[in-house]
Order: sequence, then structure tokens, then C-alpha cells
Amino acid sequence: MPGPEPELSRWFEEEVLPHEPSLRAWLVTRFPTLSDVDDLVQETFSRLLKAKATGSIAHPRGFLFVTARNLALNQLRHLRYVSPSDEPAPDLEWVADERGDVPAAVAHAEDLRLLTEAIRALPERCRQVLTLRKIYGLSQRETALRLGISEHTVEVQGAIGLRKCIRFFRERGHRT
Repeated sequence: MPGPEPELSRWFEEEVLPHEPSLRAWLVTRFPTLSDVDDLVQETFSRLLKAKATGSIAHPRGFLFVTARNLALNQLRHLRYVSPSDEPAPDLEWVADERGDVPAAVAHAEDLRLLTEAIRALPERCRQVLTLRKIYGLSQRETALRLGISEHTVEVQGAIGLRKCIRFFRERGHRT
């Protein structure tokens, strides 16, 4: 029976590593004065794995970006403290306030990305009905007229679409 290590490796490869290129690009864009992005990414991975060892992580991508941002800000503060120079301190006002609700915003963005992915995975008729009803706010009757189907079909396809979306989220470890 395989131990937790293969499962952790699989989780890391599937849920974390796909975000590494966008994390690196984001760090370079947002923090151009950082000297070593590689070290920052490795430290971010290390903290993520430590957190995963103590429990589940609902949004690995969000955790990565928030952790990397905090590490980058700490590194910039440290550099400013250790080696003050004649150069003006970097303007960090554009970086989100740490006291703000950044983790919630990142989690919300991740939820929206997953919802979009879930809707795209639906069969065409379910996707059409769900989009018109839930995204565009059309009534059951308006949806039926627009798609040229019965109201009963709208109701059934909408229910099927919602169940499939709920299953999609649950399969990815999200509460619904």
C-alpha cells in the first residue's frame, strides 16, 4: 500500500506545478527588483508543502500567489532595512495591502476560473441553459423561447447542469 509521499507528489505535480510558470512571470512583473526569483519560488513551494502537511489546501494557486507576494514584500523590506542607499525606496503602494482581503480575492478568482471550467465541461444544451439562466438571468420561459425548447426541458437541463457543476467542484476538493 503506497504511503502519503506518492499521494503528496501526485498532488504537487497536478495541483501546484502547473501554476509555476505564471507564478514566476507574475513575480518578475510585479517585483522587478527581486534578485532571485528561483529562491522565492522554492521557498513558496516549501511553505505550501508544510501547510499541506498540516491539512488540506482548498486553493493551491491562491495559496501560492499570496505566499509568494508576502515573501517578496518581506524580501524587499529586508533589503531596504539592511542596505539603505541614496536611491529612493521602491514604491510599494501598488502592491495590495497585506491587511486587505487578498486571500479571499484570490480564492474568489480561483472559484470563478473553476466555475468557467465546469461550465465549459457541460454538454452543449446544459451549458446553454445554465448560461442563459444563471449568468444572463433569463427566466425559464425566456430561455425556452430563445433556445426553441420547452420550459420543462429548460428545467431538466438546468438541474442536470447544476448537478454536474457541483460534482465538478467536489471532485476538485471544493465545498459546494
